[in-house]
Amino acid sequence: MAEARCAVHEPSVPHASEEEYQRNIYNEWRRSLVRRFYRTRNLLYNGMWPTSIWNLAAMVVILTITMVTDTQLMKPVNERLWKVQHMLYIPKGLPLVVNAVITSCVVGFWFFLIKIYVRRYLLRGLLSYRGWMYEQPKTQSFSTLIWGILVKLISGYSPKLYSCQSSLARMPVPALRDTLSKLLDSLEPLYGEDIGKWNKLKQDAADFERGYGPKLQRILVLKSWWCNNYVTDWWEKYVYLSSRGPLPINSNYYILDQEHWTPSPIQTARISSTVYNLLKFKQLRDRETLKPLLIRNTIPVCMAQYEKMFSTTRIPGEECDTLLTHNSTVSKHIAVFRKGVLYRCEMYDKNGRLLTPTLIQKQLDWIINDADKHADSYSREEKTVPSLTGQERAKWCKIRDRHFSEGVNRETMDMIEKAMFCLTLETEIYETMSERGQYLLCKNDGKLWYDKCFNLVSFPDGRMGCNSEHSYADAPIIAHLLEYNYTAEALGHCGFQKDGSLTPDPEDSQYILSLPTRHIWEITPDLRTAIVEAGKFCQMNADDLDLCLRELTVYGKGFMKSCKVSPDAFIQMALQVTYFKNAGKFALTYESSMTRLYLQGRTETVRSLSSDSVAFVKAFLDKSVPKATTINLLRRACNRHQDAYRDAMSGQGIDRHLFALYVISKGMGYDCEFLKEALTIPWTLSTSQQPQQQIATSPDCNLPQYRHALCPGGGFGPVSDDGYGVSYMIPGDHKVFFHVSSKRSTPGTDSVKFMDQLFETFVELKELFSKD
Repeated sequence: MAEARCAVHEPSVPHASEEEYQRNIYNEWRRSLVRRFYRTRNLLYNGMWPTSIWNLAAMVVILTITMVTDTQLMKPVNERLWKVQHMLYIPKGLPLVVNAVITSCVVGFWFFLIKIYVRRYLLRGLLSYRGWMYEQPKTQSFSTLIWGILVKLISGYSPKLYSCQSSLARMPVPALRDTLSKLLDSLEPLYGEDIGKWNKLKQDAADFERGYGPKLQRILVLKSWWCNNYVTDWWEKYVYLSSRGPLPINSNYYILDQEHWTPSPIQTARISSTVYNLLKFKQLRDRETLKPLLIRNTIPVCMAQYEKMFSTTRIPGEECDTLLTHNSTVSKHIAVFRKGVLYRCEMYDKNGRLLTPTLIQKQLDWIINDADKHADSYSREEKTVPSLTGQERAKWCKIRDRHFSEGVNRETMDMIEKAMFCLTLETEIYETMSERGQYLLCKNDGKLWYDKCFNLVSFPDGRMGCNSEHSYADAPIIAHLLEYNYTAEALGHCGFQKDGSLTPDPEDSQYILSLPTRHIWEITPDLRTAIVEAGKFCQMNADDLDLCLRELTVYGKGFMKSCKVSPDAFIQMALQVTYFKNAGKFALTYESSMTRLYLQGRTETVRSLSSDSVAFVKAFLDKSVPKATTINLLRRACNRHQDAYRDAMSGQGIDRHLFALYVISKGMGYDCEFLKEALTIPWTLSTSQQPQQQIATSPDCNLPQYRHALCPGGGFGPVSDDGYGVSYMIPGDHKVFFHVSSKRSTPGTDSVKFMDQLFETFVELKELFSKD
């Protein structure tokens, strides 16, 4: 048993003098004041944005000068200001200037408050305009140019991370008739040949529009008036946290590092630099000095999801999970796994300073040496406790309540939950992207704590990757975090020497370190059985995953744009062709789109399958159809898809609206079969384009010196058991990365075959535009 041996390393602590204790108390008091200062400053700054304290000061100065100067022009203003001065009951006998300053401060403050709310609501109204989205940046209309100028003028300068939140528009509820019309248009290609079923669906839609629909719509509109977002809270609760399936494959996703390059082949050097960069990013987030993302350097997006990206754990529940986020005062460490041995590794020294990369490497090297000494004395069950987080949520909840609620296990669990994130120091090398992707997603033999906000994984050859929990934030948020690190590595800002080692920091000797602490589990017979069963369950799911990753080098975004279509729409049409080749039929297709132009927005569904895409696919595969006709059909289908994508970003999508109506119907006890049927049609083809270059200072992907350092992005599991999950990254004009997943247990799916057919389709599409 683990508790029977000396498994927890307690670092030797030298006897501290009274002077040292007083210094430690002083340092902790100073750090507390600094944290309070930043919180108060940010609260005031965000509360005043888009104005600033200098606006108030300028107003007070102007009013004071107006009161003390006696000019005929300002006489009416002076008279009103002095009337206000008499109303304030200012003591008599004070100098004129003092009276003027006091009156100016009071009046200026009220005018300042009015100015704050006028500018804020004007900006919110301007940001509700979506016409810019339907125009190309180089061919914008005069009205859109004027709108952009007004947004720039009314917006404050240098916004902090959350400054724009109060000025973002609330997501509108689409008209019920428009949503139903779009729904039927998207489903017609699936049911068009089954006349009976198609007619019934149209009749059910008409009955819903005349029956329950209007009442549910009115309630939803009412909610949209008093909620920040009419759907996000329900989406997080009922889609993510209430899902009872296992997190690997079904919910969590992975992100890889650079494809052909690593800044250092030394495992601890590379991951130490990464950990340092991520914690610098966290520091910027905590102080709100991280710049908010702006589209076209003008339009802000919601940054609310950044609040939970560190120190967050998904706690399993019997019917619904919860998210637990710890603040920075208790969360200053990371949880490190090495050969199944678990450590608490402090990231700040005893004076509260973030450790340098070389000191972090020193800590991780110590962990590797210690784990290598003790790993053989651990049983397999002790090493694979994390596999419990990879099984069904209700079952994990019961095990957690029974075995991790007290004693040593509760203490170890607290350590993990309070950690900023988890890090796994792997001992095996995985050569290909597909192998690393499978490891990061699920095939890791119980080494990742799937409940944690994200798990970093470091491989012995310097490679790394990430597995992220999905409920608290969408992929672009973690992608932004990792891009911050990858950008620093590509630009050479991480201090690696030619041999891959880190450049020593001359100030390292000034840090007072706490050695990592080894934590243990108390494994009872019942818990041992549960771990074995969880391991088998996770392995069964991992073996069923068929994941294939490749890069398309025939062409990239540059050629797609030369075809006068959107690159994303071009790829979506290629996927439609490929699936038809693969399955001999069309499939309901999901593409994820963001709604972060609205307060607390997350995602919306773009339905890629349409009558126009069907017409293009049939013409493309029919070699008797002239090329010109096929090209016209492609452009028509792409334009329709791009409009659907814009509608989704503008809050005019289909699925979140229907989902919110369904939640209301269930809450009111209505049995609405139409909504249930519409929302349960399986997404056979689930797709997502991954964001790239969210940071303005990221190097240009098209420059030759940076093409080797491109990140292929990440992927996820298939949504439907008999379908495919496809994610893709378009890093520049010369290549595209694809991640295709499916289930081996389904007879009709094969990820490698699908990828082969997809690349064949891209070659054929290039031939379509070639001159004979």
